[in-house]
Amino acid sequence: MGGRRIGLARARKAAGYTQETLAYALDIDPATVNRWERGATEPLVYTRPKLAKLLRVSCEGLEELLQEGTAHGVPQSGQPAARTGGDLVPVMVEGQTVWLPVDADALAAAGHLSVLPAAATVPDGEATPSAATADGDAMSPLGRRSLLKHGLAATALPALGLDELGRVAEAMADARRYFDGPVLDYFGRQLAACKTDDGTLGPAKTLPLMLGLVGAIEEHARDVKPNIRRDLLRLGAEGAEFAGWLFRDVRDFGRTLFWYDRAIEWAQEANDPAMQGYVLLKKSQLAFDQREPLRMLTLAQAVQRGPWSLPTRVQAESVQQEARAEVMLGATADAVAPKLDQARQLLGARDDGASTLGAHYNDTLLTMQTAICYTEAGAPRRAVELYDESLVEDRFSPRDYGFFLSLRAGSLALAGEPDEAARTGVESAARADSTSSRRTKQELVRVLEHLRPWTNRPAVTQLREVVAS
Repeated sequence: MGGRRIGLARARKAAGYTQETLAYALDIDPATVNRWERGATEPLVYTRPKLAKLLRVSCEGLEELLQEGTAHGVPQSGQPAARTGGDLVPVMVEGQTVWLPVDADALAAAGHLSVLPAAATVPDGEATPSAATADGDAMSPLGRRSLLKHGLAATALPALGLDELGRVAEAMADARRYFDGPVLDYFGRQLAACKTDDGTLGPAKTLPLMLGLVGAIEEHARDVKPNIRRDLLRLGAEGAEFAGWLFRDVRDFGRTLFWYDRAIEWAQEANDPAMQGYVLLKKSQLAFDQREPLRMLTLAQAVQRGPWSLPTRVQAESVQQEARAEVMLGATADAVAPKLDQARQLLGARDDGASTLGAHYNDTLLTMQTAICYTEAGAPRRAVELYDESLVEDRFSPRDYGFFLSLRAGSLALAGEPDEAARTGVESAARADSTSSRRTKQELVRVLEHLRPWTNRPAVTQLREVVAS
């Protein structure tokens, strides 16, 4: 084999993937992608068309990328790779190297900050954060420290403007001295941006940003002043909960639980009991994905009985969750109707506005969850009526709309409408592909199980082909 395939790694990054998220999309082990880029192995023939599609190149273009290599990790031109724009630039802050995602040309105006020669900033045998991202499993929970070895990773934050560059660079170099409220606010804005973008971009593009951000929080929480540490861990708990959700969307339940547990730990240390209760609700939702109704029930009840004050919208969702668990354990739709009514009354009650937990939860989402409850209770026709009433595209993000389409498809199949179910499933699959939602794809597998009596119908055949692609 030749040297490292810089073309393949470059195309992967340009498409917005880490090695891990590309592996998710291809349904292979991340180590396999790592071996491809190191030149140790090549993609198998049947993998190449899908790989080319994900990288947005032709099959011929993929072959060219596979031939574009380096010797011993150094580009064939003999020149160091540029680190500009969204990649890393080595910056000297009080004698220490800090890697920041900035435009190199803009640094000349930053005064006390200076760009270092890229080839002279890292000790022999140590990888830059860019190399860690390209060559290792840097996006796994256990690989965060290598990603942050020389400062803030490019995946943690988008490119900085000069107004924030100096302050954030100083905080990364000396957290105890410089990590203050404005820097904390900056981290908070990046977390908010990730949450806003998730429903459109999906986990493949959002996960690297979130893991870099949460990793940066964990790395610097060890060095900041105690009052800043509590606020930083409160933000970290929020980020860890969101990272858990992203792993849930790609159906990596082990890492989902890892991040949920980390969120609870940080919330406890930050004296944020409400977040602890909120994460229990998220664990109850995960139990639904894993088809563990008893665990789902007791977790939902724990949310309501815990020693914390939660917004009424979070209480509403936990009551709904309890109702859904009960029907999965054998209750009828009529038996849980009072709980669903209670959830709607709670949702309509006025919150004090002090907490943003569950801010996304609204009447439309409760209606979708009520439809799920009816389907689980053996009343799919009632569920279809609710979907038809409230499942309107402009009310949801692209990813969530695709997910609820998959649930509507399942209800239609159970209600004996195979062609409409299959057509809805095909529409859902397109959303799942564009947002990398494995959760939606798994739901469509269940839809195909419901459609087994009609397996030879053309619409069902088309859905089966789309789900398998």
